[in-house]
Amino acid sequence: MRQTFDESTDPSFGSQHVPLIRQAMSRHGLDGLLVPHEDEHQNEYLPAANDRLGWATGFTGSAGAAVIFQDKAAIFVDGRYTLQVRDQVDQGLFEIRDLVEGGVTAYLETAARTGQTIGYDPRLHSPDALERLKVAAARAGAQLKPVTPNPLDEAWGMARPSQPTAPVVPHPLQYAGEESSAKRARIGQALGASGADAAVLTAPSSIAWLFNIRGGDVIRSPLPLGQAILNADGSARLFLDPVKVTPDLPAWLGNEVRLETPEDLPAALKDLASKRVVVDPGQSSAWYFEALADAGALVVRSEDPCALPRACKNAVEIAGARTAHARDGAAVTRFLHWLATEAQTSLPDEIEVVSKLESFREATGALKDLSFDTIAGAGSNGAIVHYRPTERLNKRTQAGSLLLVDSGAQYLDGTTDITRTVAIGEPTQEMRERFTLVLKGNLALARVRFPAGTTGSALDALARIALWERGLDFDHGTGHGVGSYLGVHEGPQRISKAPNMVALRPGMIVSNEPGYYKEGAYGIRIENLQFVTAPEPVAGGERPMLGFETLTLAPIDRRLIDRELLTPEERRQLDAYHARVLEVVGPQVEPDIRAWLVEATAPI
Repeated sequence: MRQTFDESTDPSFGSQHVPLIRQAMSRHGLDGLLVPHEDEHQNEYLPAANDRLGWATGFTGSAGAAVIFQDKAAIFVDGRYTLQVRDQVDQGLFEIRDLVEGGVTAYLETAARTGQTIGYDPRLHSPDALERLKVAAARAGAQLKPVTPNPLDEAWGMARPSQPTAPVVPHPLQYAGEESSAKRARIGQALGASGADAAVLTAPSSIAWLFNIRGGDVIRSPLPLGQAILNADGSARLFLDPVKVTPDLPAWLGNEVRLETPEDLPAALKDLASKRVVVDPGQSSAWYFEALADAGALVVRSEDPCALPRACKNAVEIAGARTAHARDGAAVTRFLHWLATEAQTSLPDEIEVVSKLESFREATGALKDLSFDTIAGAGSNGAIVHYRPTERLNKRTQAGSLLLVDSGAQYLDGTTDITRTVAIGEPTQEMRERFTLVLKGNLALARVRFPAGTTGSALDALARIALWERGLDFDHGTGHGVGSYLGVHEGPQRISKAPNMVALRPGMIVSNEPGYYKEGAYGIRIENLQFVTAPEPVAGGERPMLGFETLTLAPIDRRLIDRELLTPEERRQLDAYHARVLEVVGPQVEPDIRAWLVEATAPI
């Protein structure tokens, strides 16, 4: 099993560790300390050694923050984690607050007191976020102070896990579709055209993409932790822990890339004196901006120059994604067949469900890893958006309930992410109605055509309108970007209520995952991945329009669909999708599963 069901934290972490943190704060003369979820690379998913928020509070979600004062503390999470945080964190020690509405800045304005000093680690905060926090503290009469070493790290001490040292390996051209030298040349040319001499890269996904390398330092993502400096002439300096450098890596990188160690980075930044250097304030921490300014470089705040090219997959990457999803679709279909037959009477628990799905993916022989820990929520656990089964929380499926399974895989040719909600026994009419409303949103977002320049934020309402009409909604984004054998969550594009200025472009892969969650009862989510297609003329129209092609191939539970709530167009669309599932997946599965699939994909 690649996924375990042990809990790495528990609510006692706060009472165990906060006193140690406060002692370390006292040694630094601090009244408070900022504890973000992000690490030195602004990662969403963290190596164990960098999960400072989890160690301090017990909370293991992928987004959050805490503020620890000597006499009080607060933890901040978004709508995905409102249920999880209550289960994982000692509420007698931490006040639970909303990360989005007001967040840490609003808390500092009211919780900090005149004359207090609040510490922060400059390697863990983006400069823009840090500036907002400084303003908020100043309004309360307090001040923020950079502290090195981090008091939390001092408190963690010898118990802190070691930094990961997974081997860094080449990512072959048959999957990448473009030589690293060509990528570096065109990105470097764009830097030069903008008047910049170099860019400092700290995002692991950008480094993996630019140099056509992969690693294993970040859980569930084939990412190497490191830094790079890309020059306008296409040459580069790549900073990796020597223990991670495999024998064939130097030759793979070529003569234009100089391999160095992380200890060489401060001196390398000093070499950029008087140069115009691009650094992304959303990806790189304040430490880089301060180091470059101290070196006399002219810092240009701009988006990571690799982010947009990385997001727009080339033809080879799109072909790989189709192949990966066809393979994954067969594994998921075998799993759904098991759920629809044997599991209806054996009523497995969540751990059995997760283990079964993983075994089908493992049987492909191509699985490199999961793309995230599988979410399998039976009944009321399905209403916890980012729930993960554990030995303590494990729940058995029951007749008359719903099972939500959100999972994904990492293959050399692509990254997958799929959610299916399945009826166990006979669903209620309410379940069928709410499921169908979610399905209508998924179908609307899959078939939309839109002009160039359209952002994901402009499309988000399409996935919600059917729910809104019934006074319902969901508290998470509708779609996130997905990498090509990289992170399952990848920017800069997304589909959500939150404003996003990045236009959707051909080759971008995004998820389409509306949902509905009834706390204490059940959860519903339907998720497919889809990519943006090139603009095409519309019959009788005046402008070519972009659209989406769905990558994910697995049946949607027809037992949960209220046919009368679907329009004729929606029925045709669903039937066409299911026909494609049967065409692509049917030949890959065993005869008995194919016979079931014929029925599962029959016209609605």
